[in-house]
Amino acid sequence: MSDTNLILLEAAFLVVSMLYSVTGHGGASGYIAVMALLGMAPHEIKPMALGLNIIVSLIATIQFYRAGHFNKSLFLPFALASAPLALLGGYIQLPAAQFKILLGIALLFAALRLYPRTTFDQPKTIKHWALPTVIGMAIGFISGLLGIGGGIFLTPLLLLMQWANPKQAAAVSAPFILVNSLAGLTGYLSHNAILPEHFVLSSLVVMLGGLIGSYLGSRKLHMKTITRILSAVILLAGLKLCLT
Repeated sequence: MSDTNLILLEAAFLVVSMLYSVTGHGGASGYIAVMALLGMAPHEIKPMALGLNIIVSLIATIQFYRAGHFNKSLFLPFALASAPLALLGGYIQLPAAQFKILLGIALLFAALRLYPRTTFDQPKTIKHWALPTVIGMAIGFISGLLGIGGGIFLTPLLLLMQWANPKQAAAVSAPFILVNSLAGLTGYLSHNAILPEHFVLSSLVVMLGGLIGSYLGSRKLHMKTITRILSAVILLAGLKLCLT
């Protein structure tokens, strides 16, 4: 990669990590889009996205937990079901063009549904684990397959189902992304033990972006603002899946 492209890559990673971490996300879908546009090899994109996702989602997990927004009973049914399927999805390598378009359309629909939301009722309590378990399994497999953490699917679902407000959703999505990204990267590296040479530099860049974004999201920004940012993030992720 040329020096110019490397500078563009790291600048974009900084912006993506800040924007996504405001909503508790790691930024994998954004990293993937940037890397694809700059012509990185496909075998480098997936591990890089998952690795950077782990760093930013870990920072966001700590920030939102310290701010008092984490709900363990909401997190567990999704995370316990998703991790094994993320490991499997990370191991599998297959073309998924049509599959990605369908997921992209679903995200675009979610973004349009979320954007008008300005008020948030008291979240509903999940009384049975059956539905969250099935959802967690599906998101986990998709996450590992596409090289993302799955928060881009879980967060709008939590909000649309009224299981959480924006900050609670971010606080649950961050560790959910962390677990899935760790599982997905483990599955990938089990037969592709390669990380791009500039991974360390990119890690430092997204660490800075993640610290800034997650601090703003967990402590400074209003829930309505977080929802607006989340809608924009989901819209970009949906377009990325449909067009790349």
